[in-house]
Amino acid sequence: MSTYRIALNFEDGVTRFVDCREGEKLLDAAYRSQINLPMDCSDGVCGTCKCRSETGTYDLGDDYLEDALSADEAAERLVLTCQMRPTSDGVIAVPANSSVCKTAQQKIATTVVRVEAHNDAAVVLELEVDGGATPAFLPGQYVNIDVPASGATRSYSFTTPPEQNRLGFLIKKQPGGLMSNWLAHAKPGDRLSLTGPMGSFYLREAARPLLFLAGGTGLAPFLSMLDVLAQKQSQQPIHLVYGVTRDEDLVLVDVLEAHAARLPGFAFTTVVADKASSHPRKGWVTEHMPQDLLGAGEIDVYLCGPPPMVDAVRTWLADKGVTPVSFHYEKFTPNLVLKESA
Repeated sequence: MSTYRIALNFEDGVTRFVDCREGEKLLDAAYRSQINLPMDCSDGVCGTCKCRSETGTYDLGDDYLEDALSADEAAERLVLTCQMRPTSDGVIAVPANSSVCKTAQQKIATTVVRVEAHNDAAVVLELEVDGGATPAFLPGQYVNIDVPASGATRSYSFTTPPEQNRLGFLIKKQPGGLMSNWLAHAKPGDRLSLTGPMGSFYLREAARPLLFLAGGTGLAPFLSMLDVLAQKQSQQPIHLVYGVTRDEDLVLVDVLEAHAARLPGFAFTTVVADKASSHPRKGWVTEHMPQDLLGAGEIDVYLCGPPPMVDAVRTWLADKGVTPVSFHYEKFTPNLVLKESA
C-alpha cells in the first residue's frame, strides 16, 4: 500500500509532516499524527476544514455540499481535508495558527561536525542529527537555532536537501553578533538545538522556467532547492543571479559550479555592488537580469535577500511590467528572518 508524505504549512510558518495512507482522508491522517486540523462536521457539510493544496495530486470525491466547497474554489485547488484523499506527496496551506491546532514545534538535537569560515563574510555550519534521524522540510525553509548559553535563537535556511542526516547552513558573520561570537569558538562535537522547520518560502513544483535572485547569504535556500531539482532531474531552464556587496562576500561559487555541471539548464550570474571591485559584473542584481527568461513572461521568480534588495527587485519588476506566474520572496535582517511570499 502506498503512503504519501504531506506537508502541513500553517499560517505562522510552522510546518509539520504527516504520512497519509493510500485512500485515507487527510484529516484522519493528521489526527492519527496528533495534529488537530480545523474541523466541525467532518462530513463535507460545513467547510470549516477548508485549506489550499499548494502542490500534489488528490481525489476530492463528490460527497460534499456545494456550500462547503464551490466548483470555483475546487478549481483554485481549495480542498476539504475531511474529504481529500492524497494521491501523491504534496503541500497543504492551513489557514490557521499552529498553536490553535495544538501542534507543537519540533525540536531537533544536533552535533556540530564542521565549521568553516569564508573570510570575514560567512560561516558554513554543518550539523549531524542525533540518532541518525533525517528531518523532513521543504527546500527553502528555515529553522531557529538556539544560541548556546544566551537564551536567544537565530533563524537560518537549510543549504542541504530534505531527508538527510547532515544539515547545512550558510551564516553571515556579524561583528559582535551572538551567533557569530559563538561560531568563532565552535568546534566539532559541540551541541546545538534546532526548532522547525518553518517558512512559506519554499520550492513549488517546477512547471516552468525559474529565476532565482539571491543577496549575500540569501544564497542558502537556493542551494537546497538546486539539490532537490537535481535529484528530480529537472529539465526546466533555471537562472540564479547572486549579488553581493564586496568581492569577499562572494562565497560557495564552487558549489554553484558543481550544480551547473550536473543540472541541465542551470546557469548562474555573480554580481558585486562595490564599484572598486575587480569583478567583471558590477552593480545591482536588477542590472543583470536574464532578459531571455523575463521576456517570455511564463516564469516563476524566487527572491531572497536583505529588505532593501527585495524591495528594489519588486519595484524593478513592477516598473518593467514583468508579472511572473508566481513570485515568492523572503527578507532577512541580521537577527530576524521576515518570511513572505506573493
